[in-house]
Amino acid sequence: MAKVRVAAKVLGQGGVRHEDSLAEIGKSVVEDGFAAQLRHHPAMPAFPNRVTLGRTGLSVGPLAVAGGYGVDDKSLLRAFERGVNYWYHGSFLRKGMTSAIRQLVAAGKRDELVIVLQSYMRWPWYMERTLAKELRLLGIDHCDVLLLGWYNVLPPKKIVERVERMREKGMFRHVAISSHNRPNFVELAKDPRYGILHIRYNAAHTGAERDVFPKLPADNRPGTVAYTATRWGSLLKAGNAPKGEAPMRGRDAYRFVLSNPDFNLCMTGPKNAAEMDEALAALDEGPLSAEENTRIRRLGSYVYGKALRKG
Repeated sequence: MAKVRVAAKVLGQGGVRHEDSLAEIGKSVVEDGFAAQLRHHPAMPAFPNRVTLGRTGLSVGPLAVAGGYGVDDKSLLRAFERGVNYWYHGSFLRKGMTSAIRQLVAAGKRDELVIVLQSYMRWPWYMERTLAKELRLLGIDHCDVLLLGWYNVLPPKKIVERVERMREKGMFRHVAISSHNRPNFVELAKDPRYGILHIRYNAAHTGAERDVFPKLPADNRPGTVAYTATRWGSLLKAGNAPKGEAPMRGRDAYRFVLSNPDFNLCMTGPKNAAEMDEALAALDEGPLSAEENTRIRRLGSYVYGKALRKG
């Protein structure tokens, strides 16, 4: 059965923008024809067990996990058994993910993991020195992805040259890059040296639908990873839902991202076992229905509008 996902293309082609007047907030952005297709579909399929991460060719589960918020090793190993194998070990190498990686390596499962290490360093020599130290800590000779963090302009030549030297030394296989300047991704996607884009995206911040995806090449696209799916937890707070309406669940924030076919992966950052289980529940429940998509977008718009009013 062909996979059916909620279409997220409307905003990317002139639909409602968060920047539009608040009177527009709450309008449905699901095309009538597609919504009808979902309503009459006999059974919503689950998310795929594996996806290809763009032009990197990496095979990954659709849910990614960050270790920097404190989740324990047992929860991470349980997630691994569910197919969660894109592991982002960020600026703070917490003991939970460090321990889990070491255990999986010792068990002979290194090749099943996609290990992502990040650098915010703007000094080339220190970037290489720090990565080498982190590899030793984890007991591995390379990571799969080096994530260049928070480049709102294109990386300078000195960084690009050092990154290529580090790749040639075998310290990593692929380069990912994150940015809060969405138009920057369009230029980055043209450069084959960047295999993965880490993009801020959630129900309150949907600008990538307009500023990024319609402008990416149809062929040989970089892999795409969404982060801040819960807007740092604010989308889940009871006070961030209209009066009388239930707040968004964590699983629904992740399902919203994963239901967008332009994203390969959705990042989760659990603090504990309960939050890890909530994220895994997104895989069990599968893509949003048209009605769920409308509700989640409405909640996201409410949160965004509330933030604007406070600002």
